[in-house]
Amino acid sequence: MGGLGAVLLKDVERDDRTHPSWLSSLQQPITARPFLRWAGGKTRLLSCLLPYVPARFANYHEPFLGAAAVFFAVANRATEQCYLSDLNQDLINAWIVARDRPKEFIKALRRFEGRDSEAEYYRIRDASPRGEVQRAARFFYLNQTSWNALWRVNRFGVFNVPWGARPFRGISPQELLTVSAFLRGVKIANKDFRESLKSARKGDFVYLDPPYLPISDTSKFSGYTERRFRVTDLAELADCCRDLSARGVRWVLSNRDNARVRQLFSFARIVSLTTRRSVAAQNRRDIEPTDSPEAIIIGGPRL
Repeated sequence: MGGLGAVLLKDVERDDRTHPSWLSSLQQPITARPFLRWAGGKTRLLSCLLPYVPARFANYHEPFLGAAAVFFAVANRATEQCYLSDLNQDLINAWIVARDRPKEFIKALRRFEGRDSEAEYYRIRDASPRGEVQRAARFFYLNQTSWNALWRVNRFGVFNVPWGARPFRGISPQELLTVSAFLRGVKIANKDFRESLKSARKGDFVYLDPPYLPISDTSKFSGYTERRFRVTDLAELADCCRDLSARGVRWVLSNRDNARVRQLFSFARIVSLTTRRSVAAQNRRDIEPTDSPEAIIIGGPRL
């Protein structure tokens, strides 16, 4: 990353960029990759998703943020602005700190180096730092060391994922500075998808990766925030997607391929595929690979 690093270190101090279109003006545009681990992330599915993303669009919107693999892959296609949002306050705080205060973030992460034991994990999990940078550093530590990269909270909003028996690897200063430069001017907000999608207009592109509904009534993997994502939310999201299409907005949505999803999004094009995922084995902390039926749902104005 030598040549890119030279461009980055010179350019991060500049203040004349207000939206990500500056990336395409550089002789060597900055590229970045996800800096977080996220259960259900779409890095492995990029080759399947990207053919359905327009080559160029005005604004980019992603209201279920996570690690944002799709954003990092297509942000350079936006000619205007990128809008990222999520309902998870800790996640959004980490993104904002990575964008605005990378050097402080790097410094705060150093205090977690070598703290790889189970006792240390639970000590840090039980902590409640107040400052934005300290909260972001704790979030990043837990993101790297929790079991299966899950972020799950109880109904009181308290993170409760067990120890993952993995070391804290941190992040290199150069990588975080690259992410910060890439995010320069990107709008990041703690918002519900209903609010976020109101600003999308004709010529924009929206990528949607909502939490997948539990496979069964006993499944507990739906607690990204204290407010659970339920069937009613998915139905409202489908209504939002209908509205996006009517407004001339192109969109792509990822979800589990099942009868309910197909019913709710019957107005759009649905592409089926199977992907390999790692999931928890029942009553054990082991991880087992399993084939997962996935749906890529494509919508927008009729051509």
